Amino acid sequence: MQENQTRRTFYVRAINVLGALITAALAFPAAAYLLIKPKGQETSDFIEVAEVDQLPPGRPEEIVYRRVRVDGWKRMDEKTTTWVVRGKDSSVVAFAPSCTHLGCAYHWDDEIQNFLCPCHSTVFALDGSVVSGPAPRPLDRYVSKVVGGKLMISSQLEKV
Repeated sequence: MQENQTRRTFYVRAINVLGALITAALAFPAAAYLLIKPKGQETSDFIEVAEVDQLPPGRPEEIVYRRVRVDGWKRMDEKTTTWVVRGKDSSVVAFAPSCTHLGCAYHWDDEIQNFLCPCHSTVFALDGSVVSGPAPRPLDRYVSKVVGGKLMISSQLEKV
C-alpha cells in the first residue's frame, strides 16, 4: 500500500538523509584517527651527543643537540639539552634538563658544587639525588650508552 508523499514527508526524509551524510563525514576522519596507525616512524632511538674523551671527569656539562621527535603524525626537528656527568671510570650519566618538581630548567652552581633549580630552590647532588627542596624524586636520567668513544642517548628515560 503506497502512501501519497506530502511535502512534509519529503522534507523530513531529506533532512534525515542530510543528517546521516554529515554524521558520516564527521565520523569517518575520527574513526581513521583512532584506528589507523601513523606512518612509519623511522627515527633512530639513540642520538650521538658528545665525545666521551672531551667531557671533563666529575664535572657536569650541558650539551645542546638536535633530535627528531615524532608525535602522532607530526615529525619535529628540535633543539634540546641534557646535562652529562662523566665518572672517573669513563661511565657517563645523562640527565633530563628539567627539575622533577615543576619542570623548571636547573643549572650547575660552581659555588655550591650542586645542581640548583631557581624556581623553588631545589638542590640536586652531582649524582642527581635530592639534597634539599620540594622535588619529590632525583633528576630523571636518559637511557645512554657509550659506543666507540661517543656518548649516545635515547629520548627514553631510565625506569627507576
